[in-house]
Amino acid sequence: MSCVGETVVSSDVEPLILVNQNDDQIGQMPKRDCHLGDGVLHRAFSIFIFNAAGEVLLQQRSSQKFLWPGYWSNACCSHPRAGETMEEAVHRRLAQEMGITIGLKYLYKFEYKAGYKDIGTEHELCWVWAGHAEEDQIKPNRNEIETWRFVSSKKLEDDLFNHPEQYTPWMKMEWHRIKQDFLTENQG
Repeated sequence: MSCVGETVVSSDVEPLILVNQNDDQIGQMPKRDCHLGDGVLHRAFSIFIFNAAGEVLLQQRSSQKFLWPGYWSNACCSHPRAGETMEEAVHRRLAQEMGITIGLKYLYKFEYKAGYKDIGTEHELCWVWAGHAEEDQIKPNRNEIETWRFVSSKKLEDDLFNHPEQYTPWMKMEWHRIKQDFLTENQG
């Protein structure tokens, strides 16, 4: 399994884009501050990758992550930078984190809030995207992820039912909506 190395691609002081519930930009705040306490609503994105067999790519988050370290999640999640379009952001981060350069399709956006222990909270207006890639295209950044795998929708559904505590809250919400509204019968 080749990788893009261990490049640091984000920091706790990186400014995130603060938004209101209509996704209008209302300011900026350092990443760490956005996630402390009850969390501050900020713009984010989440990417799901499927292979030709219809399997979904999962990543296990780095044990160094501030929130949900070691949890399983979808292929890539992050934040756009100031002055960057969402399309630029999703392609930049997918390349930085998984070494993948592919076309992506915007699916939907939603707001969620989820607390992690007594450490902090994600409060995001999250844009959800999807694309297709194969195993030989993936070159993970070991600074961002522990490991990764493709799994069938059935296997993921079984695992989410039997071990929901191993998955990030946003991934579970997003997967439910994707399964319900975007997957064809032969993918699910």
